[in-house]
Amino acid sequence: MSRERLLEHVDRMQEAAQQAFDLTEGMSQEQFLHDIRTQLAVTMSLVLVGEAAARIAAGDPGFIQDHQDIPWTRIKGMRDLIVHDYYRAELPVIWQTARTDLPALVSQLENVRHWRVQGE
Repeated sequence: MSRERLLEHVDRMQEAAQQAFDLTEGMSQEQFLHDIRTQLAVTMSLVLVGEAAARIAAGDPGFIQDHQDIPWTRIKGMRDLIVHDYYRAELPVIWQTARTDLPALVSQLENVRHWRVQGE
């Protein structure tokens, strides 16, 4: 995978993760559990994060090996669950992911991007 394409996927992951977090800003978990629009928007953002991660894994497995601190398998697993078995996805887990896990992921991806831009 070209460097430009790799960075594009990293950027897409970061953008979608930030969007999912932003969509839940100022909400309580209870509000989220009763807001179908936000649920659907957040789950779609998670699908986009997972899809970009899957493309990185398929196109540049070495990148995945170089950045094992990012939970690639969990990210792709959540994407697969949402896409293939949406009704088994647990909304409290999606909430927790959006509010707790995604800010850390955004930060990790920012660090990866800077590391790559500087030439490793």
